Amino acid sequence: MWWFAALHANLVMLYRRFAPEASRPGRLLDAGCGTGGFLRRLAETTPEAATIGVDADETACRWAAEKSQRPVCAGSINALPFADEAFAAIVSVDVLCHAGVDEAAALGEFRRCLAAGGILILNLPAYRWLMSHHDTAVYNVRRYTRGEIASLLRRAGFRPIFSGYWNMLLFPLMVATRKLLPAGSGSDVRLQPTWVEALCRMATNVERGVMRAGLRFPFGGSVLAVARKAGDAHG
Repeated sequence: MWWFAALHANLVMLYRRFAPEASRPGRLLDAGCGTGGFLRRLAETTPEAATIGVDADETACRWAAEKSQRPVCAGSINALPFADEAFAAIVSVDVLCHAGVDEAAALGEFRRCLAAGGILILNLPAYRWLMSHHDTAVYNVRRYTRGEIASLLRRAGFRPIFSGYWNMLLFPLMVATRKLLPAGSGSDVRLQPTWVEALCRMATNVERGVMRAGLRFPFGGSVLAVARKAGDAHG
């Protein structure tokens, strides 16, 4: 669906923009890969990298390995089952916000497992006031502002190099669906009619072009952040 297509394209764009050229053939971790949708996208778009997935759900791990044709192991991001400095880059999509995840422990593990010069790329849901039935359905217990994520990253020993909102153009519809209309049940992230999908893809494609030009949005439904491991040779 349009939301996942936009999210995956945004993440790949940031990886190619901020990952040091020399590190791109290195190991790349999808931390909290779920059933492997983004892991498959990484395998297709970054064939030069040794891409690996990890997830706490063993069934999801099996599906992710089958879908992506990449190695996937079971494990918690609170205690990653990898050696120190094992990865050139780590991407984590809507995982720090989950119940059962310790933010400080997970960020500490990300830093431990990143090599010198390595980068961390995060996507997280925006704004605590936007908590709704959707968050309950997908086990979210936290939502964030751009500033909150930057502060978390600095405290964990990272140097933020990018943070910004996305899904701004469709944000009013998101607020109306989750806060103004009668509460539903389950996640509202689902495949829409063809014409709705086309309009949503058009809106998020426009946003990506703006981000690619270096501009940032003042608000949006999600926050993207990129940080470098602080204290290494790259700054």
